[in-house]
Amino acid sequence: MDSNYLSSIVKQFSYYKMLGDKTFAQLSDEQLFWQYHPDSNSIAIIVQHLWGNMLSRWTDFLTTDGEKESRRRDAEFEPDLQTRAELLEKWEAGWACLFQALQTITPNDWGREVYIRNQAHSITDAINRQLAHYAYHVGQIVWVGKMLCADNWVSLSIPKGKSGTFNAEKFAQSKHKAHFTDEFLSKP
Repeated sequence: MDSNYLSSIVKQFSYYKMLGDKTFAQLSDEQLFWQYHPDSNSIAIIVQHLWGNMLSRWTDFLTTDGEKESRRRDAEFEPDLQTRAELLEKWEAGWACLFQALQTITPNDWGREVYIRNQAHSITDAINRQLAHYAYHVGQIVWVGKMLCADNWVSLSIPKGKSGTFNAEKFAQSKHKAHFTDEFLSKP
């Protein structure tokens, strides 16, 4: 495996983190803790779950099982976070753990297996598994945020009804190699 994959995957994870960051910025403190139903997850609960998963999966990623004995997954779905500051602290800590772990992977590691719940995964499979999991939950965060903001929602991608304008701008530029997330990571 070459460094291109690792660079690409860091961009992908960064993109999903950015979607969460930009969603949080549009919401009031109260909205971060809103639940549709007592059995549904608030954005805060989703963040708490992501944090628990990230710490478990990425701490000692290459050397210990990704499901740490210290993890209390069921507790991640209890409404324990009380403030925006706590939510953002957990959010940032989880992503920091992930990005630090990715930096530890060397070319010699790609042939290794890592374990999640005692099941062997290639490093690529383990990373892809987590990317899909985080995209799933960040999508939930964005969906809830968009629902709560309603008409005040500021699109995080191409706004509804603006595909033609967006494409015209892109095709008017000179061709260049870019990762699809570059255009969104650079958006204000």
